[in-house]
Amino acid sequence: MKKLKIGLVGCGNISGIYLKNLGSMFSGAQIVATADLIHERAVNAAKICGGKAMSNEELFNSDADIVLNLTTPDAHALINEQALQHGKHAYCEKPFACNMEDGERVMTLAKSKGLYIGCAPDTFMGEGIQTAKQAILDGRIGEVIGATAFMMSRGHEHWHPDPEFYYGREGGGPLFDMGPYYVTALMYLIGSIKRVTGISRASFPTRTILSSKKKGNIIEVQTPTHVTGTLQFENGSIANLITTFDVCASDLPRIEIYGSKGTLSVPDPNNFSGLLKIRGFNELRWKKIKMRSKKYAGNSRGLGVAEMVDAIRNGKPNIAQGERALHVLEAFTGILKSSETEQFYNMKTKVGEIGIFDESRTL
Repeated sequence: MKKLKIGLVGCGNISGIYLKNLGSMFSGAQIVATADLIHERAVNAAKICGGKAMSNEELFNSDADIVLNLTTPDAHALINEQALQHGKHAYCEKPFACNMEDGERVMTLAKSKGLYIGCAPDTFMGEGIQTAKQAILDGRIGEVIGATAFMMSRGHEHWHPDPEFYYGREGGGPLFDMGPYYVTALMYLIGSIKRVTGISRASFPTRTILSSKKKGNIIEVQTPTHVTGTLQFENGSIANLITTFDVCASDLPRIEIYGSKGTLSVPDPNNFSGLLKIRGFNELRWKKIKMRSKKYAGNSRGLGVAEMVDAIRNGKPNIAQGERALHVLEAFTGILKSSETEQFYNMKTKVGEIGIFDESRTL
């Protein structure tokens, strides 16, 4: 079967795992072109995948079928739009966009052109969240009544080589950076979100970079770095969410799902697998739940792209689709708007139910 061709735009820190996995783990597509504002990065990436380093414009006009958009969040909507305008499918890193206006415009363009658009995270397609979903579908915790999700961190300036954009006005902060993993997992496990509320703050006005490349540089914080939210789902269940770059340490779980018959302790949604536990009513101890398999247990980033390639070939909707990413984006903008207005935000977008991912598919 002929492979679809991918043009990769944005050859920064996250691109390495995509280059590795799309070159070895998945066989349906190959990266044939790379582009980056720092051309040397594109050249180095091209050496890894055997493609050709290009400018953005050259890549958009190349024979690539899909643009893989790994740029910083403030460029996600722009690059997606340009890809679609050139007749190419698009898949981008999270978040889908920095505001709803941009996200809705991209979705409208994709639909008008009959093109696919996908968005990370794809970690919910891994064995951890998939096994948790199966446990819920099997009724092991009864009716879902609530959940908690905690992303507790001291910030990325301690390790990331280029951490400035995490604190920028557009697409920065823990909610837009790490929130997609948590809210996407909650949405997959529970369903569509009905309304949200939130309170947020920026605890520290500046950040000092401690990673070696730019050690000592000062970042001006332009976005909330401690965000708390409450999400009410269409089925009536309620989730509490904290995302923060402001805490030194925490023993809180990543995600817990509360049911009428028991509780699920869900693995870190930033990973594809992990420890999944269950504890029923009146039970004294947690029990481990065995993962369905180990096929997508390791770092399988690129799975969403590979699945979209297969969906394109077979004329079916892709799983890590733009509509779901737009729903997550609206929840984020709604939480921040609620913090400003001190009112509930009622969601306008909805998403459909997704069942268990068929990992037997050849990707």
